[in-house]
Amino acid sequence: MLSRAEFISQASMAIGGLMIPEWMQTKSGKMKQDNRYDVIIIGGSYAGLAAGMALGRALRRVLIIDSGMPCNRQTPHSHNFLTQDGTPPGEIARQARKQVEAYDTVEFLNDRAIAGRKAAGGFVIELSTGKEFKARKLVFATGIKDEMPAIPGFAESWGISVLHCPYCHGYEVRQQPTGILANGEPAVELATLISNWTNNLTVYTNGTSTISREQAARFVKHGIAINESVIEKIEQEKGYIQNMVFGNGEKAPLKALYARLPFVQHSGIPAALGCEITPEGYIKTDPAQRTTVPGVFACGDNTSRMRTVANAVSSGTTTGIALNRELIEESF
Repeated sequence: MLSRAEFISQASMAIGGLMIPEWMQTKSGKMKQDNRYDVIIIGGSYAGLAAGMALGRALRRVLIIDSGMPCNRQTPHSHNFLTQDGTPPGEIARQARKQVEAYDTVEFLNDRAIAGRKAAGGFVIELSTGKEFKARKLVFATGIKDEMPAIPGFAESWGISVLHCPYCHGYEVRQQPTGILANGEPAVELATLISNWTNNLTVYTNGTSTISREQAARFVKHGIAINESVIEKIEQEKGYIQNMVFGNGEKAPLKALYARLPFVQHSGIPAALGCEITPEGYIKTDPAQRTTVPGVFACGDNTSRMRTVANAVSSGTTTGIALNRELIEESF
């Protein structure tokens, strides 16, 4: 028969009629400090934090590993996210992390994951510091890495006045002198889209245009210019474009430039584990954010063209809910 003290101790482990998992229980009632987790989330920005919150609230032991280099770190303001419209992305991330840190089921580690492998009962993740951590499931919220063109001033302006998404930033530069860096079909697609936000639009092909005569005639009809001059550099101040400068010495005043850049996955671990990559370069997932490797999930920019904070949060929450359901079904 249990003593009164033992009974109270065990009863205190119960939450809503459910016992705290054994790996969390110690004589002090605190979490064990070992390298085994229910879930390891690689990437601690919006998608990773949203997944971590959902899993932490589901009483899962979670480790979030983050290197602190989000792809939108230069962007001054985030838009199209209800309750946070106009807030700096870094501030949204700081608020989110503070809220997730309130759950003692979630731990954070500032490091970089460099390798992963399947193991008995789950997976092992290796960090740049040489440490290894084990988990039953993995979540990759690692984003993508944009490949910048070799144009001086471009990288410095990326996310500030060199833009990828009119839904994120188009309103702020509406009806301003705006450029598109593209050629051929991508230029036609992007010019058609951006014409919604400005009537002062020029397509910069950075060399001989491959836009067809029929497409160029449509541009003329809508007042869209084509400039084939080779770009020498972008004059900018603190990331805000002043002029496009061409190899022939001419300049064109500009306030915003849209570009769709090639990219690579920020982490090579998903592919190394066998996760299928789509022809576009994204990690292939199903509606529950499962990859093609059982036990591995992915969310955020590494899975979708919808590069918005709101979409990252949505896919992260979906991941956390679906993953927890999977864990429940495996043990019930």
